[in-house]
Amino acid sequence: MAFSYDLHIHSCLSPCGDDDMTPPNIANMAALLGLDLIAVTDHNSCRNAGAVMAAAQKMGLPLRVLAGMEVTTAEEVHVVCLFPTLTAAQAAGEEVEAALLPVKNKPEIFGRQRILGPEEEPLGEVENLLINATSLSIDDLPGFARGYGGIAIPAHVDRTSNSVFANLGYFPDYLNFPVAEVWKPEEFFRDGAHPEVRQGRLILKNSDAHRLEDMKEGGPCPWPEGGPETAEEFLAALFGR
Repeated sequence: MAFSYDLHIHSCLSPCGDDDMTPPNIANMAALLGLDLIAVTDHNSCRNAGAVMAAAQKMGLPLRVLAGMEVTTAEEVHVVCLFPTLTAAQAAGEEVEAALLPVKNKPEIFGRQRILGPEEEPLGEVENLLINATSLSIDDLPGFARGYGGIAIPAHVDRTSNSVFANLGYFPDYLNFPVAEVWKPEEFFRDGAHPEVRQGRLILKNSDAHRLEDMKEGGPCPWPEGGPETAEEFLAALFGR
């Protein structure tokens, strides 16, 4: 395929994100890795996505940046939500932040939650702890994302925490998620395992990077044979599902 992607990257807005995950650093690292398409997906917030978009544009990088977030459901399952525009993502982010448990962050324990501009200028910090669960059920997420023109993707379904299998014990086929993220698909699907996840569904492999050095794990990643060959075709297929 002609392009590569990583659609699950955290910035320094996520309390577990490294301080070096600033907008220009993320954009530069993506370019160094040869990534054509990335998504900024902080925990329960989209506030730094626009700055990464602007940083890539200011530096003249041939990089497409999507705005998204990793929503923590009421069941504490992580679901990546991606949106076609920054405006849609910001509106969705406001709704998700309003649905967060009202617990204040303790930076000395969980880390800072920094909002930055495209040149790393400090714009503030989020007060409520972003890694908490929201009041949104996993049943709500497909319709929630579609309401903003986006798509909901169960995150790292093969991990032992904050995944559909770890927290629910099964893959919720009744929700008709058209896409799933598998962190290590080579192991997860070995010997034909988990056909209920693969069946009729696009599988993405992303890095879930919290540090710059983690981003290398995200791509290039192959689309199934006969799939899109450009980022534009990829996005049309992704949001058309």
